[in-house]
Amino acid sequence: MQNKPMIRNNICLNTHPAGCAANVRKQIDYAKKNLSPQNKTPKLVLVVGCSNGYGLASRICAGFGYNAATVGLSFENEPSEKRLGTAGFYNNDTFDKEAAKAGLVSITLNGDAFSDETKVKTAEAVKQAAAKAGIPAKIDLFIYSLASPVRTDPKTGIMHKSVIKPIGQAQSGRALNFMDGSFNNYSIEPATEEEIFNTVKVMGGEDWELWMDALDGEGLFSPNTRTAAYTYVGPELSWAIYKNGTIGRAKEDLERACRDINKKFKEAKKINGAWVSVNKALVTRASAVIPIIPLYISSLFKVMKDMNIHEGCIEQIVRLYSDFLYNKDGIVPADSEGRIRIDDWEMRDDVQEAVTKIMSNVSPENVFTLTDVVGVKHDFLEVHGFDIAGVDYGAEI
Repeated sequence: MQNKPMIRNNICLNTHPAGCAANVRKQIDYAKKNLSPQNKTPKLVLVVGCSNGYGLASRICAGFGYNAATVGLSFENEPSEKRLGTAGFYNNDTFDKEAAKAGLVSITLNGDAFSDETKVKTAEAVKQAAAKAGIPAKIDLFIYSLASPVRTDPKTGIMHKSVIKPIGQAQSGRALNFMDGSFNNYSIEPATEEEIFNTVKVMGGEDWELWMDALDGEGLFSPNTRTAAYTYVGPELSWAIYKNGTIGRAKEDLERACRDINKKFKEAKKINGAWVSVNKALVTRASAVIPIIPLYISSLFKVMKDMNIHEGCIEQIVRLYSDFLYNKDGIVPADSEGRIRIDDWEMRDDVQEAVTKIMSNVSPENVFTLTDVVGVKHDFLEVHGFDIAGVDYGAEI
């Protein structure tokens, strides 16, 4: 068969195995060139949510940048006789194959990260990875990077579904279809209290805390252990739907969890510290369906590329590791809220002023000149293995 992207409502329904592999190898090459193992860089790393985006980049940087033994967990659909697997499946498969070639220890698990059973299996995999690498079974870095629309609470068995909605009042505006540059109007009703609660249950910090308890119970932490989870703040123009909406409420709970983790584990000297890293706006499967985001990132990419400060996932995580988590000083720079800010270039005043100007003047007639909608479309397709240079998309797969 031959495979072409199938897009509906900014959602890609399929993937390309060879393209996914090429994308992973490209990120591996970047990590190798820009990171190198030092005395205090991590040797044993766990990434929960390892198959795409920032989680995948985090594992690549740990493994191929620092030569760490890595354990990755994600939930992906494997290929069958009738259909291809998800992009994350092929990303993980490529990571493991490249790690084996490089002599790196890697163990990848496929399962529900929210379940107690999976946490037990993952802890055992960490011990196995440490034994293979000939190092103590103490996690140096634990990255929590889940992006799931649903979560089953392991204590109650209730499945909670998240929503992307404003809180308090309806929001309307215009959204950009980055596949063709067209615009359409959107209107979103405010979330109910139940929807807010469910979104916090899915995307908040409760599961991160449960992971910390489970790993600690297996004796996998040391005073050198660091852990980080990822979030996004963005500019005020996106706050109605994002920061002040249901997602923002969940991210507030993630920051609450980070504070509680530090109180429980850092103060007891069981770990070195926990951080929430505020990352830059990028094209992901999740961000593509948030109404305001495609127009914003198309404008943002144009500005940051013109200023030569644009970063993708792998560039962001290289900077997170080299300048923050494992810099030469050994001290993690944080803002007044204790957060790591690798969105610092995005949030510069000159960048945001330029982005706001573009968004105020963009129209269907000038969208391809004022914004980088073409680059956003490319990044979206690339996430699924398409539109990657050097891949023969006419070949049978």
